Amino acid sequence: MSAPTSPIPVSTTTLSDAVFDSLRQRIATGEIAPGERVTEARVVGEYEIARPTAKACIERLVGVGLLQRATYKSATVTELTADDVDDLFLARTTIEVTAARLLADVGEVPRAMLEAQRALDIAGEFDDRPGLVRADIDFHSSMVRASGSKRLARMYEMVTGEILLTIGSAGHRRASIADVAAEHSGVLDALRSRDADTAVRRLTDHLDSAHLRVRRAFEPTS
Repeated sequence: MSAPTSPIPVSTTTLSDAVFDSLRQRIATGEIAPGERVTEARVVGEYEIARPTAKACIERLVGVGLLQRATYKSATVTELTADDVDDLFLARTTIEVTAARLLADVGEVPRAMLEAQRALDIAGEFDDRPGLVRADIDFHSSMVRASGSKRLARMYEMVTGEILLTIGSAGHRRASIADVAAEHSGVLDALRSRDADTAVRRLTDHLDSAHLRVRRAFEPTS
């Protein structure tokens, strides 16, 4: 992959956070592909930042599972196996279903979920796949955080990086953005109505569909 001819723009938070978010987005959308090396020198060159800042961003990406690094080796984008995908969706579904039931008991969905749903609808309208990636993870993460369980939120944070990898995978990119937005909307409606059983059923169907799409990417082609 050739280096950009000019610095890549980032949002105006702290510099470290902005570069981290930019790299996370590029990995999630597949711009930086599984197995590709992400070195300090590369990050310094692409973003025109100091080496300590680049190092800190790489370490954060390793910590959330988006990058992996063997001893004395450069960090590379995590490559998931079929077994990894199955195990990830098992863990993800367990956490999210529990969170949905807790949230349905309250019947008040957080503003972050509503904003994520609006972003999903806009992504569907304009066929914006990078927008889908951002809104998708925001929707599910905010649901888990709003459940009121700090431990569920911490467990979910541990797998968020790998979830991003599946959202940006070749298998998931086959999904209709509008259909994905509609699936999220159905979950949101059930949560608002305090209908835990319907919310769980719709959420499980949504995650099962996503699992199947991603899993197909690992099937041998004839």
